[in-house]
Amino acid sequence: MIRRYGNPPQPGRRHHPRPGAYALLARGGRLLLTYQATPEPEFQLPGGGIDPGESGLRALHREVFEETGWTIGSARWLGTYRRFAFMPDYGWFAEKLCHVWIARPILRLSDPTEPHHSARWASPRAALDLLADPGARAMLMRFRPLI
Repeated sequence: MIRRYGNPPQPGRRHHPRPGAYALLARGGRLLLTYQATPEPEFQLPGGGIDPGESGLRALHREVFEETGWTIGSARWLGTYRRFAFMPDYGWFAEKLCHVWIARPILRLSDPTEPHHSARWASPRAALDLLADPGARAMLMRFRPLI
């Protein structure tokens, strides 16, 4: 059974399955987060959707680069959780299956290529307050050495 965080599914609405790959990126006792300015300003774990035919690990590398401009290494799977959310970029509701890895930021190659995203560093304790998604906060709590 995969634990659900956040709101339950909305009755009578179709929720499209949307697997995603996300990262806890630790370096020097700090975490690299993504700040997404629109459509709703919020801090997130870097990551996003796994495209059809793409592996979760490949999606993780691609999404982290798009949202932060960083390359990553030493990725280790931490866990998976579900959440139900409206995806304004697509105009539909989704059942997100969030696969989370712990990885190390290696090299910043550029600014984020994803529009309205910026990379921000935070202490693990600050990240617990900044992250909008309760599932992301729970994954951070599972990785106790950072806290």
